[in-house]
Amino acid sequence: MTTYTDIAVSFDRHVMIVEIQRPPNNFFDHALIRQIADAFAEADANPDCRAIVLAAQGKNFCAGANFGTGKDDNTGSADFTEEGFRNTTGFLYREAARLFANTKPVIGAIQGAAVGGGLGLALVPDFRVASPEARFAANFVKLGIHQGFGLSVSLPRVVQQAASMMLLTGRRLDGEEALAIGLVDVLVPADALRAEALKLAHEIAENAPLAVKSVRATDDAAEGIRSVAERRPGVFKAR
Repeated sequence: MTTYTDIAVSFDRHVMIVEIQRPPNNFFDHALIRQIADAFAEADANPDCRAIVLAAQGKNFCAGANFGTGKDDNTGSADFTEEGFRNTTGFLYREAARLFANTKPVIGAIQGAAVGGGLGLALVPDFRVASPEARFAANFVKLGIHQGFGLSVSLPRVVQQAASMMLLTGRRLDGEEALAIGLVDVLVPADALRAEALKLAHEIAENAPLAVKSVRATDDAAEGIRSVAERRPGVFKAR
């Protein structure tokens, strides 16, 4: 198994657990997304892996992007620079597209903030288990930049009409509001978050692997992956 610097990878029977380890805020950059994508590729190549749980240490699942020096000063905001953003986004999109190309079902365990690109990362999983204290925001309009991480495609696919409200207002939703619009699939107390995500992953992993894979292997799924990589809206045909 590959050794990683910013994530931990472990197995619980047929489920791979990928844990982000940049607490307390888990700000992401190109290097972190590449490591997660590498772990997902490892899962894809392993026939004994039937599902993935994506989780994170610390207070927040992912409080956003760090396109600066990489410093997290624990204040709740990344060291963000315009130059860092320009230099990193192209590489980042290629690695993000690799996440969406994964064929194994993914369950996200979301605590605290999933903000900006962190919301994009939270939308990579097929299902999200969250606590009431979770916070979701597409805050790009607050920063004056285009929404990243393929959110213009992935957010509408998950929450439909409510996506426009999130993208146009930058409003932050708590766990209960996210559950109401379908952004979250399961809401549990914070201390049960990881166990519930793992329970759902095992429920999927107990089924026939080829049957599970066939549910995901659609033309629309392939188009979704292409559209994210090409940074354009998806053209979906319901097949």
